[in-house]
Amino acid sequence: MIYTELMSKKIEINGNEKVFFNNNVDFCVGTGRMGLALHKEYYGQLKLVQDEIGFKFIRGHGLFCDDMAIYQEFIDKSEIKDIPEFDSYEEYLAFIKENGKTIVEYNFTYLDRVIDDYLSLNIRPFIELGFMPKKIASGKKCVFYWKGNVTPPKDYKLWTDLVKATLSHLLERYGEEVLTWPVEVWNEPNLTSFWKDADMPEYFKLYTETSKAVKEVNENFKVGGPAICGGADEKWMKGFLDFCSQTHPPLDFITRHHYTTEFPEDVGHYGYAKLTKFDETIQTLVDCRKIINSYDEFKDLPFHITEFNTSYIPNCPLHDTNQNAAYIAGTLAEIGDLVTSYSYWTFGDVFEERGVPFTPFHGGFGLLANGGIEKPTFWTFKFFKYLKEKESECVYKDKNLVIVKTCDGEYKGVAWNLTSETKKDKLDFEIKLPLEKGRYCVYTKSVCEDTCNPLKVWHDMGEPANPSLEQIQLIKDAAKPFVKTQVLENKDKFDLTVGKHGVVYFSVEKSSLTCDNGYDYERVAKGF
Repeated sequence: MIYTELMSKKIEINGNEKVFFNNNVDFCVGTGRMGLALHKEYYGQLKLVQDEIGFKFIRGHGLFCDDMAIYQEFIDKSEIKDIPEFDSYEEYLAFIKENGKTIVEYNFTYLDRVIDDYLSLNIRPFIELGFMPKKIASGKKCVFYWKGNVTPPKDYKLWTDLVKATLSHLLERYGEEVLTWPVEVWNEPNLTSFWKDADMPEYFKLYTETSKAVKEVNENFKVGGPAICGGADEKWMKGFLDFCSQTHPPLDFITRHHYTTEFPEDVGHYGYAKLTKFDETIQTLVDCRKIINSYDEFKDLPFHITEFNTSYIPNCPLHDTNQNAAYIAGTLAEIGDLVTSYSYWTFGDVFEERGVPFTPFHGGFGLLANGGIEKPTFWTFKFFKYLKEKESECVYKDKNLVIVKTCDGEYKGVAWNLTSETKKDKLDFEIKLPLEKGRYCVYTKSVCEDTCNPLKVWHDMGEPANPSLEQIQLIKDAAKPFVKTQVLENKDKFDLTVGKHGVVYFSVEKSSLTCDNGYDYERVAKGF
């Protein structure tokens, strides 16, 4: 479709259309490493997101990192008969470790605390198994500020015993519902940053041993991978599926990641990245889907995008913009055509892959800036969630608009204007609906650079690294959509305008006028 054809576009709906639209916007959302869930700000941001949007699952790294303290080793020295004197405590510890008996222990104190909080917010973990506990790891290679170890286990039995003990504990504590929590093996093993040497055969071994261990705990667990990033499908997705086809490890679903910017330019603390053409990014998923569909035994498996966003770095200013919101709106409209589910990376900016952020707006991945400030993309998700509030069917979808009809005959929709591609500061639509005679109200909520732009307010106030509570409240006030209404009295069409990099939600609902005795709105509006 050519974008210039969309200007002042007339849309006519007869109400009987049935357009495929897999709106799975609330299935899963990403998070930083699991240990961050112990922070007060983290909990507050997740509560806000759950209250307003309500995701079913949450996926993040670091389940087995040392800050979660799950894997422990106790050195039993009771059978050492003679312990000599040492010049240092370090020498003493080395002697005890060499001569004592190592007993593996598991500590689930922090894990229970995190999962309890998740469940209190009606969200469940999409379990990612990683990274490697230091005492199990075969090497010292780490990733991120918080040093997630990315080497294979020195002993696969230590690793699989850890996996089995953790899943068994979750089952014991939380019951059969744990079997509905998906289990993903590792994260982006095709990158040397996340898996030592991006060693494909070694990952296949990790996947095989791990997936079998998961099924040993309970065969009803759903396990999958390979959780690769985009651009590696021909080598890694095909290689993984070839391996699974030949060796038959357990495989219940397939996972991949999806990011949509070019390589960033690093300037100071930030990486400035240009968006890839939208159709080009969707084509990468089309190509990956073709690879999966080429295997009869795998083509019907669920295909989850367990991470997606525009930029893949946590310091890209694009994430905080209205442009990001418009791009993600287009993604939410189309990505479900090709995949089962998709998980935005991430719900909030309590996130430390490159260290603790200096400012509330630092280009973090989150739907929320620190301080609980809604970014424009937050509202993109909220608007698409509105489309699911009642049972509905999609009656229209194109590059800039999706409309659904609810079970009670009302209409809702989301329109967006990715100005970097449309080359227009506004898009105008005339939407005609098959409305019965009567009075209707058209509600719109608009997010664009002029109506909902907290980033600009923060910039105008001087970009304070640590804004006061009053400043944070002012920024929050500027982070709300602009609400507007209009009445359709025995009319069946209305106009809709979407501003620069805008996202607009609308609903058309019956609104019969029921006036109180003596109340005359027209007289009031005219000034008496």
